[in-house]
Amino acid sequence: MILLDTHVLIWAALTPEKLSERALRTINLARRQQRLAISDITLWEIAMLVDKGRVQVEPNCLAFLNILIESYRLTVYPISPEIAAKTSQLPSPINKDPADRIIAATALAEDISLITADQKLRQTPDLRTLW
Repeated sequence: MILLDTHVLIWAALTPEKLSERALRTINLARRQQRLAISDITLWEIAMLVDKGRVQVEPNCLAFLNILIESYRLTVYPISPEIAAKTSQLPSPINKDPADRIIAATALAEDISLITADQKLRQTPDLRTLW
């Protein structure tokens, strides 16, 4: 299983040229194998970006989110007690953004790699990332 950071999922769907070659290859392979996942906080982040006009989608936000889940065959990990607890155990250099902390904690709790361009997340000890 491979966890996608929010921006990675958006880029994969709307502007795949922003992804690194390695990230794109990994996403395509994992998609065919039905091994892509997101944290449920990613759905909220996308909804907020659409609401603020920072991401344009058609026909509407709900339809777009459902299309993403179906077309990428995404497993959506809910915030479990273990994930919630791990957010407070992350090292301080990691971004203070709660969504980033939940996404990182999800990857750690599920023992899976995270695809992200976020430099702070990529430098987090014990967090397996690829870009």
